[in-house]
Amino acid sequence: MTLSTYLPILTWGQAYNRSAFSNDLVAALIVTIMLIPQSLAYALLAGLPPEAGLYASIAPIILYAIFGTSRALAVGPVAVVSLMTAAALSNIVEQGTMGYAVAALSLAALSGVILLAMGLFRLGFVANFLSHPVIAGFITASGIIIAASQLKHILGIDAHGHNLLELVISIIQHLPEVNWITAIIGFVATAFLFWVRKGLKPLLQSLGFGAGLTGVLVKTGPVFVVVATTLAVWLFNLNDVGVKIVGDVPQSLPPLTLPSFSPALLSQLLLPAFLISIIGFVESISVAQTLAAKKRQRIDPDQELIGLGAANIGASLTGGFPVTGGFSRSVVNFDAGAETPAAGAFTAVGLAIAALALTPLIYFLPKATLAATIIVAVLSLVDFSILKRSWGYSKADFAAVLATILATLALGVEVGVSAGVGLSILLHLYKSSKPHIAEVGQVPGTEHYRNILRHDVKTDPNVVTLRVDESLYFANARYLEDKIQTRVAGDKAIRHVILQCSAINEIDLSALESLEAINERLREMDVKLHLSEVKGPVMDRLQKQHFLSDLTGNVYLSQFEAARSVAAS
Repeated sequence: MTLSTYLPILTWGQAYNRSAFSNDLVAALIVTIMLIPQSLAYALLAGLPPEAGLYASIAPIILYAIFGTSRALAVGPVAVVSLMTAAALSNIVEQGTMGYAVAALSLAALSGVILLAMGLFRLGFVANFLSHPVIAGFITASGIIIAASQLKHILGIDAHGHNLLELVISIIQHLPEVNWITAIIGFVATAFLFWVRKGLKPLLQSLGFGAGLTGVLVKTGPVFVVVATTLAVWLFNLNDVGVKIVGDVPQSLPPLTLPSFSPALLSQLLLPAFLISIIGFVESISVAQTLAAKKRQRIDPDQELIGLGAANIGASLTGGFPVTGGFSRSVVNFDAGAETPAAGAFTAVGLAIAALALTPLIYFLPKATLAATIIVAVLSLVDFSILKRSWGYSKADFAAVLATILATLALGVEVGVSAGVGLSILLHLYKSSKPHIAEVGQVPGTEHYRNILRHDVKTDPNVVTLRVDESLYFANARYLEDKIQTRVAGDKAIRHVILQCSAINEIDLSALESLEAINERLREMDVKLHLSEVKGPVMDRLQKQHFLSDLTGNVYLSQFEAARSVAAS
């Protein structure tokens, strides 16, 4: 591998020109405006000071620009990972303490090391163990929990809980303490942000605004809410009547920080860090591949792991918390015309300027506004249609999705994502443990063989041909044994069994032993076992064992040849 494999910046940097620079600069400006309130809001969701959101959006973006392969992915705090951060840390350290901030740094560092190691050892395939329906169910449930967790800021009350039931009970118990001015700000901000998403674009177009300007104004809707509510609190001194505000935010660049190296703390954070790494990678790679496909670009999943790992390590060294590629900001970055990862670096510069110069302006920013920003962002992730689609397509997938949603809502995000991982693996094992095995016959006038239950085909009463539509391994080997035993034992006329292996890509040792057992049982019944259409790599491994020499029948290049040969015998 060349150096550019691990440093993609060397590839796109060589072709960088003035046109790409201007497009990246415009995209960076738009994304920076969007990211300022969003970063503050996600820090709030993670249980950290608002400036941590800005810090987590500077160094990580620059590091991803150097090591990542996506031209449009925007890295930083995202809703689900921020919620998982809060869920992991609140069980270990009290929120608001110095220990909590250090634990957040340690969680980011651990996540970075895990991602980096997975990338260096080419383990990107691990994310494939999470099925898309299960991920959709987890994100839907997480979106509901996130929205519910922000209601306390909307209402100006104290409420806590690690799952939906605890949150709802806590909110109901504290309803008498509602600060109505805060509630008005929160509900108006939420309603306006929802309207911006749906109603602002048609209004601006009807007033004659161009498509480009309309798009920019719609994407910067949260900034209008931030400015308006901040001015309202400042003008009317609403913080004196109980409206909670952001308050002092340090005017500084991200500080140099170090995570804790305490074995006790790191051992407690190891599982949450692994889950955050997997979920963050799945979300990030999904967005990156979707956007890359639109421009026929290529994403390297293993290099993406390295890029995200470097970003998280950078966050741990600069006062941040775990980060990943965000859907909304990446789409905005792409739509705004970003051509290279340099757009991310320019965004980091914009956020650094904001951290230095603009933080005094958000002193009076109400937390209810940040909560409204989070609620509107995460409710777009809630998708109950996955239940309907999975029910109509696969009852097993439906059960996995429903179980993931219920586990997340009832027991919290850590249990939910753990259940999702476990269910994805169990679902795969369940489906592959009972592979589709079709009895096939010859389509008249052709050399093709198809399922006897679906097509009008010719069969020989002395011959049974079974097509196994799955690789054979320890979980399904006995299932094949039982299928063949049942089929042959019930038909005394059978003299030949042909296994059509066209769909078999792998036969592990357990499956090989099952094939040996099948061969011996059929020998005792005076029935010969034959194989057809065995793939080269599978054949190479079979030839290293004595199975082929003990085979009662033969191995044929095609199913047509096998059927013709045994019929003539």
